[in-house]
Amino acid sequence: LPSAGIKGVCLPEAKKSKAGAKKNEKEATGEGPVLYEDPPDQKTSPSGKSAILKICSWNVDGLRAWIKKKGLDWVKEEAPDIFCLQETKSELQELTGLSHQDWSAPSDKEGYSGVGLLSRQCPLKVSYGIGEEEHDQEAYVPNAGRGLVRLEHLQRWDEAFRKFLKGLVAHKPLVLCGDLDVAHEEIDLRNPKGNKKNAGFTAQERQGFGELLQDVSLADSFRHLYPNTAYAYTFWTYMMNARPKNVGWRLDYFLLSHSLLPALCDSKICSKALGSDHCPITLYLAL
Repeated sequence: LPSAGIKGVCLPEAKKSKAGAKKNEKEATGEGPVLYEDPPDQKTSPSGKSAILKICSWNVDGLRAWIKKKGLDWVKEEAPDIFCLQETKSELQELTGLSHQDWSAPSDKEGYSGVGLLSRQCPLKVSYGIGEEEHDQEAYVPNAGRGLVRLEHLQRWDEAFRKFLKGLVAHKPLVLCGDLDVAHEEIDLRNPKGNKKNAGFTAQERQGFGELLQDVSLADSFRHLYPNTAYAYTFWTYMMNARPKNVGWRLDYFLLSHSLLPALCDSKICSKALGSDHCPITLYLAL
């Protein structure tokens, strides 16, 4: 660190030192740019077994634009066994690298939403929707909307989705992944106090997420491994230079059945990967 006043004129150095102190103070209180550094991959389970399954998930915010931004290059380099995409916003198309590909998009809303699941191995079964007519046109987890105009719809979705997932976990352990459109706790976004009445952080949405974890017996894999890690976000608005400042939200998750936790090696937030307003997340399991 520079030592003010040892050489030259003291006053300018003192001013600089005060400015630096103010910046450090802001960063310490969460007002300045505090960046998240993803730790090295952990590829062994608590019992010492090696990971044999790698799953990546990414809200690509438009498949065509994401490809132009070299997002697919990251996927090829990561070489996941399963890759899940959200918000494709385009007609279905084949992507190189993973041979088994399933896509879904709303039939009545061109260029809206859409998801994809790509896998190295052929899935035993692929199903579409959750069996509720009101919600099966979503093809995506809904949010409360600007001005919370869809909050009641979201709450009905939450209830129906929990019912659907409970049916799944009755047969086998579950991995639920993707952009779930809610920051669960205050640690999961940069400005919790200013967002308590905004979509993605209302008390109703956070309660719904908590009920999902409890009723379906799921664990947030990232928080299970990193309970106190702050500034770890997966979404940044394109406005106000939010990403370089790391003013973000953690909206993307891998939720696991509790019976899978002994196989959990790591849950990653790949915040340096560019191509969307979300970053990808990665899960390692030693099954």
